[in-house]
Amino acid sequence: MDSQQFRAALGMFATGVTIVTVRSADGSLVGLTANSFNSVSLDPPLVLWSLARRAGSLPTFTHGTHYAINILAADQKELAQRFAMRDIDRFAGVAWHEGAGGAPVLEGAVAVFECANRSRYEEGDHVIFVGEVERCTSRPGAQPLIFHGGRYFTELPL
Repeated sequence: MDSQQFRAALGMFATGVTIVTVRSADGSLVGLTANSFNSVSLDPPLVLWSLARRAGSLPTFTHGTHYAINILAADQKELAQRFAMRDIDRFAGVAWHEGAGGAPVLEGAVAVFECANRSRYEEGDHVIFVGEVERCTSRPGAQPLIFHGGRYFTELPL
């Protein structure tokens, strides 16, 4: 098995799309698109996501006390693409408000998990972040943005 074969197989698993946001120690806003999100526990309320070790934002997420996991709506595809780009001001013109611990919460998300940065685990070429959810909100009935096979989709009823 080579890495391309592994990546192609992983792409067959449909996921939601998130933007994980944090405020750095100097007050600047940092965010990135991620689809590596999952629930861990109901009691206490825990979620996880992972970030590549080579990511320039790794120190900011590692040292931040809080972050927000914003689950994107179907109409936020451009936002997902924007936060996946490099060398731009990802927050320029983006509506947000301050969440727990100062983490930016994006307007229009279908759900948001405001987390205390509980623990981290280094595994392979990624760091797994476990967050303790302090607050969460959701918009019942809102359509989520879905990623599958390298493309974006929206929910289709069966």
